[in-house]
Amino acid sequence: MIKRMTRYSIISFQPELMDFLDRLQELGLMDITRSFKATDENSSRLLDLTTSEKKVIKRYKDFLKNITEETPAKEIIKSGRDLDLFERIATLLDSSVSLKQELTIAIRERNEALPWGNFNPADIDRLQKAGYTPHFYIIPDKKFDPDWEKEYPMQLLNSYEGKSCFVVLSPIGEPYSFPLSESQLPQNSSITLDSRIASLEQEIKDTNSTLAALKDSLGEMERKYALDTQELDKYFAGAASESQAEGSLSVLEGFAPTENDALVAEFLNSCDLIVWLSEPAKAEDNPPIKLKNNPFSRLFELIGNMYMLPTYDELDLTPYFAPFYMLFFGLCLGDMGYGLIIVLASLFVIWKVPSLREYAKLGVWLGVGTIIMPMLNGSIFGTKIYDVFNMSDNIKGLFFTDIKMFWFAIIFGLVHIIVARLISAIYKILRDGWQHGMSNIGWCMILVWISLLYAGSQTGKNLAPPWMGWTFGAGGLGLVLLFSNPVRNPIKRIFGGVTSLYDITGFFGDTLSYIRLFGLGAAGGSLGAVINAMSIALKGVPYAGWILCIILLIFGHLFVMLLSAIGAFVHPMRLTFVEFYKNADFVGGGKPYRPLNKNN
Repeated sequence: MIKRMTRYSIISFQPELMDFLDRLQELGLMDITRSFKATDENSSRLLDLTTSEKKVIKRYKDFLKNITEETPAKEIIKSGRDLDLFERIATLLDSSVSLKQELTIAIRERNEALPWGNFNPADIDRLQKAGYTPHFYIIPDKKFDPDWEKEYPMQLLNSYEGKSCFVVLSPIGEPYSFPLSESQLPQNSSITLDSRIASLEQEIKDTNSTLAALKDSLGEMERKYALDTQELDKYFAGAASESQAEGSLSVLEGFAPTENDALVAEFLNSCDLIVWLSEPAKAEDNPPIKLKNNPFSRLFELIGNMYMLPTYDELDLTPYFAPFYMLFFGLCLGDMGYGLIIVLASLFVIWKVPSLREYAKLGVWLGVGTIIMPMLNGSIFGTKIYDVFNMSDNIKGLFFTDIKMFWFAIIFGLVHIIVARLISAIYKILRDGWQHGMSNIGWCMILVWISLLYAGSQTGKNLAPPWMGWTFGAGGLGLVLLFSNPVRNPIKRIFGGVTSLYDITGFFGDTLSYIRLFGLGAAGGSLGAVINAMSIALKGVPYAGWILCIILLIFGHLFVMLLSAIGAFVHPMRLTFVEFYKNADFVGGGKPYRPLNKNN
């Protein structure tokens, strides 16, 4: 559900505005309507500063994650004039990156120079002064012709890893030809480049050790970034106020949860030199959105926020799609064993990594869904549970076959769509009047009637008595025709109902989308079965057969689980945002509740 908001209009003297906003940050409850674009030199400076600080902190954290434990912490010698901490860290990080690039180039040049052996570039200048032009060549040893030494003034410089490097001299100004293409002599010898590489490696080591020694400063950097961000937020709030009375007064608009009215009123009454009014927020005020759900649904707000928040006058669909998403995830992953692993891994994260507790709680419920849904066909680690425990044929008959899982996915999808339509119908009736929800109720009746007719045609049984067909079929059609366009003009009303019947094609398309639930689950189960078959085949390997079998079982199923989990996370999200949200007439576009506060 969406928390109700109260709208506050506040008038403050301009000289007192920033002090008032500073106190409002301490309250931490009011969302001030504000722009987050640079409006003047000061806001542009603050925006550039916080953006730069955020980038430096991220780069420094990435560096500290990748630094080796062996890197010694160099002692920091503080000079009389210390550089700004962010500037110092950024300079060191840039230096580390630059030095590593130079090292890569030097290593490549050294590898290119190795075949030529040790040479002195000054010798080339002396040859040219003596009237000779040197021509350098490098070829495989087997292509080197010893007779060349009799025909040309040449010298073999080095032989390296099956390649011969040599030079041929020719008098300057005289014609020259040789039956090979010339090669380029490196500018520096390998010995010179080895010295350069050692120097660069030491510089990198010194730079990294300095950065490692400064890691205790990360907390100070994050605190400064938080303070600068708060200052920017406060400045944007002040800049967004309307200036009145020739600039001597500022008018602010803010929103706070209605449940905190007494606390906010007490605070505002304690502030001098301000006047304030309050009223319940309306949809046209575009108040910020703060969701309030039960502990189970709250975990799935993470999923809903990936799309968009509802507007203030809409219904929060999180509690309604949450159980479906959990079960869809389990149907896509399709293996009880994988569900058990997800539950155990999530519980371990809850125990050991408190910062990821909320995500791990979501993982627990997704794991539970992955245990529940595969119970329908008995899949566990790529096999069937009734085969593992050698169950009787009567018990085997209780489990779904692949074709039954196929139809179950479609029926489950129909339920998903019908629930979305009923939610939309009830909400429209409560908000706009009973006529506005009748067409959706009619569509739900038609879907149920068509589903029963089709199921009956496939089973050869009459699943619905005639009176139900008339009630659901004819009654639903009448509701769609009469209430799809609830206007007073009967001709426009009927015409709107007739044109809306085209939506039946959309319902069929939406229903077929749920086949993916079966397809993903079946694909994961097939991959698991392949891993089992390959593992069993490895048992025949002499001596190491069982070890190889166990290794493939563990890592093979882990790979299949992770691969299947990606699809199990994404495709139910697609069904939620495209099919469920569309049929529930969700519009969205709300802005999140972001109160001015100080994160200490």
